Amino acid sequence: MGATTAALAARVSRISRELKVFAVASLALGVAYSIMDSTFNNFLNERFTMSGFERSFLEFPRELPGFLVVFVSAALWFLSSRRLGAIALLVGAAGTLLVGFASPVYGVMVVWLFIYSLGQHVFMPLASTIGMELASEGKTGQRLGQLNALRNIAAILGSFIVFLGFKYLGFTFSHTFILTAAGLAVAGLLMFTMKSNKAQPATTFLKLHKEYRLYYILAVLYGSRKQLFITFAPWVLVTIFKQPTQLIATLLMIGGVIGILFQPLLGWMIDKFGERVVLASEAGLLVVVCFGYGFSRSVFPEGVAFIIVCACYLLDQMLMSVQMARSTYMKKIAKEAGDIQPALSAGVTIDHIFSISIALLGGVIWNAFGFQYVFLMGTLIAAVNLFFALQVRTPKHEAAPAS
Repeated sequence: MGATTAALAARVSRISRELKVFAVASLALGVAYSIMDSTFNNFLNERFTMSGFERSFLEFPRELPGFLVVFVSAALWFLSSRRLGAIALLVGAAGTLLVGFASPVYGVMVVWLFIYSLGQHVFMPLASTIGMELASEGKTGQRLGQLNALRNIAAILGSFIVFLGFKYLGFTFSHTFILTAAGLAVAGLLMFTMKSNKAQPATTFLKLHKEYRLYYILAVLYGSRKQLFITFAPWVLVTIFKQPTQLIATLLMIGGVIGILFQPLLGWMIDKFGERVVLASEAGLLVVVCFGYGFSRSVFPEGVAFIIVCACYLLDQMLMSVQMARSTYMKKIAKEAGDIQPALSAGVTIDHIFSISIALLGGVIWNAFGFQYVFLMGTLIAAVNLFFALQVRTPKHEAAPAS
């Protein structure tokens, strides 16, 4: 036991200071986002009593910052990825407090939600960029998998805080907004202590390269697909199956436990088998997931359908992590290292054009035809995703040495 502890301590001591700081920041922001994700749908439902269309329409101001990412990044080109990430997290913290404590009516809340979401979306491509900067050659998938596993641990902790708080400690939504803001603020301040790296010129953020067109297509399909999980999957559980706040928190916590093992395995699979295999497998599984969301209630008894939908939610949560394969694919096909962060930022902007459209279209379909047809649309998106995933090719890289 003593030898094992000593070996672990020696291994930790070899980790660079920058990676340690980023890991702790990732843990803090993971807890924060988990608390917010676990409670936000119920907060909306209880505070504003929205219809399915009103809930889907809210995705426009929430997802609009994702469209603006490339333009914000270009405007702040003089900031390195690490400094921009720190500022984004602090903006998110401010937005969280405003949503929780300065939203007397729906319209005001929408403005504050935009601010929270702006910080969240600007940080999205930076998380992958910084993670890959801190990886050894040939082990980018492994590094991103390790960092995502750490965020899964954070998601468990955040979900457990919500479950324990609402069930036993008399939590209100005010408590969760305070905890979310605190976690984001801590993460932002930690990132300010990291060494600043080279900033990219503004023009690199606003240029699309034809060589990266398949990456941009995959970004379109990811944006379309992710909206089903973010918006409509929890809305099915909350409104169709009438589930309380604790259920989403519990599912996120279970998914976090699974993800501790799954994320490093996924990173290893990307490095071992390549992005094509991983992305195609994700697309195939999404066909099954979308069918389960939309039609299990029509085929099975209520209790069985509920279990199937929960299982689909967990699998969907795992598959969201395959986004790291799109990031490593971009890194492998980049003509220059300086293209990576701008391309990832452009990818976020592109995917949000379509995620906003899918949110609005999904709300119309839900109201006009029923929730089942939203997920039928998702099945078609997954099939198109499979076709393009099979087109992925990457340059051959020298195998990484065993760790």
